[in-house]
Amino acid sequence: MTEDIFRQLQQRLDQYSMGFPATESGIELKILKYLFTDEDDAALFLAMSPALETPEAVATRLGQPVDEIAVRLDRMAERGLLFRLKKETGSRYGGIPFVHGLFEFQVMNLERELAEMVEQYFEEGFEKSMQDGADYFLRPIPVGKSVDIRHNVASYDDAVAILKSKPRIVITDCICRKSQETLSQSCGKPMEACFMFGSMGQYYLDRGIGREISLDQGIEILDRCREAGLVTQPATAQNPSGMCNCCGDCCGVLRSLNRHPKPAELVIANHRAEVDSDLCTGCETCLDRCQMGALSMSDDGLAAVDGDRCIGCGLCVPTCPVEALQLLPKPEAERRVPPTSMTEQMMLMAQKRGVI
Repeated sequence: MTEDIFRQLQQRLDQYSMGFPATESGIELKILKYLFTDEDDAALFLAMSPALETPEAVATRLGQPVDEIAVRLDRMAERGLLFRLKKETGSRYGGIPFVHGLFEFQVMNLERELAEMVEQYFEEGFEKSMQDGADYFLRPIPVGKSVDIRHNVASYDDAVAILKSKPRIVITDCICRKSQETLSQSCGKPMEACFMFGSMGQYYLDRGIGREISLDQGIEILDRCREAGLVTQPATAQNPSGMCNCCGDCCGVLRSLNRHPKPAELVIANHRAEVDSDLCTGCETCLDRCQMGALSMSDDGLAAVDGDRCIGCGLCVPTCPVEALQLLPKPEAERRVPPTSMTEQMMLMAQKRGVI
C-alpha cells in the first residue's frame, strides 16, 4: 500500500507544472516519503486538485467530518504540502506542483537530507523536465540599464514595472541557493531574492516564510541582485505571481538551460546582446557576467556573442567599460508574447507536456 500510494502521488505531481518524472533509482519516492510522512496526508493530497476548495466541500466529497478535514488541511498547508488562501469567509485549499510548490515551501525549514535528495533527483530526472518546461515556467528579462532608451520595452519585460504593478510585494529566500548552501556549495550571492505577489505572497506571509516590503525596498533588492550578476526571471505570465533572481551556479532552471547546447531556444526572451567590434577592447570583463557562456573571445581578440546561448538578460551590458555591448530587440518574427495570466501559463505547460 505504501509504495502504491506514493507512486500514485508521483504520477499525480507529474501532471502539474514542470512535472515530477519517475527515475530508475526511485529517488522521487524517497522525496515524497520524506515530505508526506503520513500516508493519510498523501491520500488527502490525491483527493485534491489545484482548484481551491473549502474544508466543507472536501469533507462532503470524501464523506468525512468537516472538523477533522479542516484540521488536516490546515496542518498540511502549514507544512507546505498544500496551498492555502485565507479570507474573512474562511480558508480554501488546493494541490500544488513539486516546483513551484512542495520544494519551495520548505524554504525556511530545509534540511540537508532533503537538499541532498533533490540534488540527486535533479541529476537523474528533473533536469530534463526543467529544460522541457523552461519557456512556460520562468523567462529572463533585461536589466533595465541594458536596453537603449530608443527601444521600447514592454511592461512585462520590465522588472521595475512588474513591481510597480503589484499592490503587495513579499520577499523570501531563494530555495535554490538555500539548498546549495545547505550542501556547503554556496555561491555567496544574495539569498533574499525571490519576490512573491498576490495570493502566493499572502501564503508566504501567513506561514512566516516571507516578509512584506515596500516598492522602494523591492527596487533596492532588485538593484543589489543585478549588481551581484543575478538573472531576473519572473513567472512567464505577463501578470506573474512571483519573480526570481537567479544564478547559474544554483538555480535549477539556469543550470538545466546551461547544459543544453542552445538555451536561447528554450526560453521566451525578446532581446539579444550584440558587440560593437569597433568599440570592444578585448578586456574580457563581460565573460564572467554571462550565466550562459554566450560570450567568448574571438580569434581577433574581441568579444563575440553566441546567439544560440544568449537569453537576453543584459547583465553583460552595464559592466562593459567601453560600452561596446548593447541589448537589442530580436527581429519581429523571433519575438514571443508571454501568456497573459498564470492560468493560461499553466494550461500551456500542461498542453506542451501532453497532460490534463
